[in-house]
Amino acid sequence: MVAWQKDGGAKQLLQLILLHTAWEMGRGQLHYSVLEESQHGTFVGRIAQDLGLEVSELVPRMFRLVAKGHEDYFQVNVQNGILFVNSRIDREQLCAKNTECAIHLEVIVDKPLRVFHVEVEIKDINDNAPVFSVNEQILSVAESRLAGSRFLLAGASDADTEANALITYTLSPNEYFTLNSGTGEDQNKSPVLILKAPLDREESPLHRVLLMATDGGKPRLSGTVQLVINVLDANDNPPVFNQSVYRVKLLENTANGTLVIKLNATDLDEGMNKDISYFFSNNVPSSFTKIFSINSNTGELRVFGKVDFEDVNLYDLQVEAEDKGNPPLSGHCQVLIEVLDVNDNVPEVTVSSLSVPVLENSPPGTVLALLSISDKDSEANGQVSCFLHPPGLPFKLTSTFKNYYSLVLAEPLDREQVAEYTLVVTAQDQGDPPLSATSSLVVPISDVNDNAPTFAQPSYTVFVKENNPPGAHIFTVSASDPDVAENALVSYWLDEKLWPLSSYISVHSESGKLYALQPLDYEELKLLEFQVRAKDAGLPSLCGNVTVQVFVVDENDNAPAVSGPDQDSPTLVKVPVAAGHMVGKIHALDADSGYNAWLRYELHDAASGPWRVGLYSGEVSTTRALEEAEGGNSQSLLVLVKDHGKPVMSTTATFSVSLVASAQAAQSDARLSGMGGNTKPLADSANLYLIIAICSVSSLFLLVILVYVALRCQSQAKEAMMYGPGTATLVCASEVGSWSYSNRHSHILAGVSGEPGAKSDLMVFSPNIPVLAENGKELVPNAAGQVSCTNPYNS
Repeated sequence: MVAWQKDGGAKQLLQLILLHTAWEMGRGQLHYSVLEESQHGTFVGRIAQDLGLEVSELVPRMFRLVAKGHEDYFQVNVQNGILFVNSRIDREQLCAKNTECAIHLEVIVDKPLRVFHVEVEIKDINDNAPVFSVNEQILSVAESRLAGSRFLLAGASDADTEANALITYTLSPNEYFTLNSGTGEDQNKSPVLILKAPLDREESPLHRVLLMATDGGKPRLSGTVQLVINVLDANDNPPVFNQSVYRVKLLENTANGTLVIKLNATDLDEGMNKDISYFFSNNVPSSFTKIFSINSNTGELRVFGKVDFEDVNLYDLQVEAEDKGNPPLSGHCQVLIEVLDVNDNVPEVTVSSLSVPVLENSPPGTVLALLSISDKDSEANGQVSCFLHPPGLPFKLTSTFKNYYSLVLAEPLDREQVAEYTLVVTAQDQGDPPLSATSSLVVPISDVNDNAPTFAQPSYTVFVKENNPPGAHIFTVSASDPDVAENALVSYWLDEKLWPLSSYISVHSESGKLYALQPLDYEELKLLEFQVRAKDAGLPSLCGNVTVQVFVVDENDNAPAVSGPDQDSPTLVKVPVAAGHMVGKIHALDADSGYNAWLRYELHDAASGPWRVGLYSGEVSTTRALEEAEGGNSQSLLVLVKDHGKPVMSTTATFSVSLVASAQAAQSDARLSGMGGNTKPLADSANLYLIIAICSVSSLFLLVILVYVALRCQSQAKEAMMYGPGTATLVCASEVGSWSYSNRHSHILAGVSGEPGAKSDLMVFSPNIPVLAENGKELVPNAAGQVSCTNPYNS
């Protein structure tokens, strides 16, 4: 019955084991436990059986055990499938103070491949005794400490866990100290030594007590430490300052090492308890301790760094005085250092806004810039006044708010007078001595089109020789505009309202050069007067104008022409006649003027018998007396008519004379041939009057020229040559001189035929003759009286 029960219990136990194994297999993980410090070969479990593997299959299926990151603490015997301890396991080394400590293993078999997880829990044993960090703990306890005073002790440590690490403390028996080590959960806290009765250093200056720490393991292990308790003399009088608050005034920028104040504290104790050290309290900012230092022995407070009123103007220093008692006692005081400002900061000028460039037509009151003035000093040292330099500029500073100014336009601007202003803004405080700062502002002035183009003269007089080549450059006008850019870009055009000039003159719109579009003919056109306008490119554009008078200068391009009645009618002369008797006159005209129209007469054959011709009058007269016996003769005289131009142009005239006796009472009539002749003579008296009139006009014109030159010299003109009305230009008129314009052709004055001394022509010309070079260029005197040659067609 008993055996059967034993067998039945074994079967039930086996069934439970198999059920547990199956349950673990269902979970996919086996769990074993083993004590630390187990010897090699200690049985852990039948791992093959628990995994449901046949022992015979372990080797063929390549059964192997893999530890995860640990040493080979375990091994499997493939002959019997038993898991055993392979090497010593130290739980404290493996898991330290962790409550749970386990080693995870992997079992791998092949064919088919399967992986099993095995966890082996390492059980703790009480193999470590409590240990103190030191062998001896020294405490100092003043004799003045009251009963119940508590002193924290350094506790012991145990490498084991749970109950094996549960430490309790006990103190060796004594009459002054007891121990409070806590209970329950507090047992692992550090022990506290409690004073049971006051100490008396004179009776017992030193106490030795043994402190024991015991763990809760089985068997119980313990460790001890010796407590050495020194009884100290009572330091029951702290140092005391003579006042609790010290107030000091200090100028900023005080030199390093300057004494601020000397503090003094007293202590009524004796010996070491009376020796005092001074230091700053912990609540003093570290930045303050970089500026002030205190002598720990003397209590002297001195400047150590830079004292700047603008950074900190009040320092609150807490100073402690501590004696050298054991334990030390201390007292404290408050030192308030008020920093006094000195004028050590220069005012600062900041330009926050600057609107440039400024239009020159901006109205007064326009705000150009905003300025702010600052000074870090205080009171009078920080009060700043601001002004502009140099004075007299068209700007002013207007205060808009405290230390804020506006730069305002005070007067109208003119860019043509001043294109840019450099302003110096000076800010000066009221310190003693005052400090100042300057800031330069450059204010450029922007141009507006407020100036019209202007010419140097109101009018120009230009002399141009006739027969000029088409497109010849005859003159250049130039207008200036003090504006800039497009406002000063000048273009030129002709005003043709008064004269249709398009076929005669043109002007280059950019250079202002005047061109003659066709050859000019003095005999057709003697004067061109027109206006040249200059316009800038501004918006709106402005204009200026100048009057130009172009005088056409005559050239010797016309030969003399003989005019008169029928050339076949001879002049009848009654003989006898006396020597010098005028028998007729050759009349010729020249379309030119001046010297080019001044004619002279010569006989082609100097040995033409008893005849001669007046050099300038063309009068034919006898050189000797003719007798009546010479009557009935007929002669033809060939007269050569030349002008004074260069080159000389000429023509010929045939004068026929028939000598008749007085009885025939024939009327003489001169006959002209060639280009024609005029037999109507001019009266000598008319010629005389005209000569006198022409000389008067010429003299008056010369006088005007002299007066004009004198006035020009008096005005000290900057240029050596200026164009104007009646002023000679740089244009060569002819090879012999520049003749002024004459609005009259050569006049023919005819008198009564036969009057002695009669003149035929009177040429009107100007005595204003410039000096010419041999090549025909005009020599113009400059301001120094020197002469240079210019060519009008090359200008």
